Amino acid sequence: MSGDRKPLISGNWKMNHNHFESIQTVQKLAYAIEKDDYEACDVSVHPPFTDLRSVQTVLQADKIPVSLGAQNVHEAEKGAFTGEVSAGMLDKLDVEYVIVGHSERRELFGETDEVVNAKATAVLHTGMTPIVCVGETLEERTEGRAQARVTEQLGGSLAGLKPETVEDIVIAYEPIWAIGTGETATPGDAQEMCAHIRSRIAETFGAKAAESVRIQYGGSVKPGNAPELMAQPDIDGALVGGASLNAEDFARIVKYRIYQA
Repeated sequence: MSGDRKPLISGNWKMNHNHFESIQTVQKLAYAIEKDDYEACDVSVHPPFTDLRSVQTVLQADKIPVSLGAQNVHEAEKGAFTGEVSAGMLDKLDVEYVIVGHSERRELFGETDEVVNAKATAVLHTGMTPIVCVGETLEERTEGRAQARVTEQLGGSLAGLKPETVEDIVIAYEPIWAIGTGETATPGDAQEMCAHIRSRIAETFGAKAAESVRIQYGGSVKPGNAPELMAQPDIDGALVGGASLNAEDFARIVKYRIYQA
């Protein structure tokens, strides 16, 4: 990890925790994370839509320096889209980060790179920061197509963005075969792909964008493997799934520095 890029540790709660449980988790997290931790890295939590207002209230009332994040967004500003939530609605809740293109959205709900691009653009128009997810399947990796697939996703998902915009977004590399399976890319494998992502950003958007953009790793990140993953030069954070549901486990990931050799 470059010393010039402040790492971002994000907890994606997915379809877990009602608003009571979310409040409790955030309060426990506030006790477990100290001032030095916040100075060393940025932290965001991404509750379900129904919990956002409750978590926002706790974060602001208790002055907890954790950023509020969302898990998804609709690309339209408003309209007849039953069950959807717009970027403007999230912005009014003081959401700072929005996950777009998570592999579960791509795989289970058929989101294409074009849809991900539209969502990222909508997020950017409100001043929030998208966390743009990319990653290959096990089949694509075993067939030697992992880098080509990620390159394709980057090209489609970031199409039309200006270099100065790309500097400030977050990209999350999530190998699909490692999400929720207990399998984790080795630190070397994760570093190799994150370095590839940075090189593609450099080729498309320039050296400054490549040096500034933050690249997270996501895929069965746990307290035990976070320190070694975070030691890699091109990994600037983690998008944490299951381990973020437990405040103590998530806090240990945020505190990865004290566990590094």
